Amino acid sequence: MGLFDKLTGTKHPPEGIAPVPGEELRAALLGLNQPDVPYVIRYGGGEQCDLVAEWRLAEPAWQSFFVRSQISHAVRIRMRLVRKEHEVRALEEQWELRRVGSPTTLQVASEYTRGPSRTVSRQWTIGRGESGRLEATETFRFDSSELREPLRDTVLKSGWVWRGVVFGKL
Repeated sequence: MGLFDKLTGTKHPPEGIAPVPGEELRAALLGLNQPDVPYVIRYGGGEQCDLVAEWRLAEPAWQSFFVRSQISHAVRIRMRLVRKEHEVRALEEQWELRRVGSPTTLQVASEYTRGPSRTVSRQWTIGRGESGRLEATETFRFDSSELREPLRDTVLKSGWVWRGVVFGKL
């Protein structure tokens, strides 16, 4: 694996694993849709790819006396199955929208990234536990790798290459 593969997040399956047929891989990826996961995997017909995995959420808003803030995230991974080469070309995109403001002003900032990256966001609430001591309890968690890793692991277990795409087309 070269430097470019490392930068794009490209991974190769372990040696000795025979690639499964493309339809079987597609069914395995669609099978990751479960009621307990926060994302959806669907056909990507109109988006110039075979499959699309999406995760959209808004963090809980927080507010002080003067300022209110909320952050929205969207992660999308478009995948093209290249059957001839037994590889899945994956283009990962992330959007983040921040709204911060007071009762009289509102500032909006957005950010877009393309290629493999990781966004982690957590919120805790501080309060007294059963013992009476102060405790921090996690009330919100977002980790973009929770979308990419199951997809990539399924592809690799199926004997296919996970090829990250940063520039150009899928």
